[in-house]
Amino acid sequence: MKRMRNDPDMLEEYDFRGGVRGKYAKRYAQGTNVVVIDPDIAEFFPDGQSVNGALRGLVEIITRKQNAKRALARGHTAAQRARQSQKAGFYRSRSC
Repeated sequence: MKRMRNDPDMLEEYDFRGGVRGKYAKRYAQGTNVVVIDPDIAEFFPDGQSVNGALRGLVEIITRKQNAKRALARGHTAAQRARQSQKAGFYRSRSC
């Protein structure tokens, strides 16, 4: 394989004549959040989807804990919250 004269890392087969510079740059900058995971942690996660699933589960746990603290601060007990959520589920299922 021959190298291009201008850049030794580029092969002659690469053809960028129809390319548009920066076509996806804006979209890439908006949706990119790269995080480097330590190797000992990466052993437990075979791909990005498993990392996202674990983090979503953790966010759910944190959110529940924060909501419970707020409810306690307002003076609600766990039993009161359970009754309220059951009532809300009952009314939601009846309205459909």
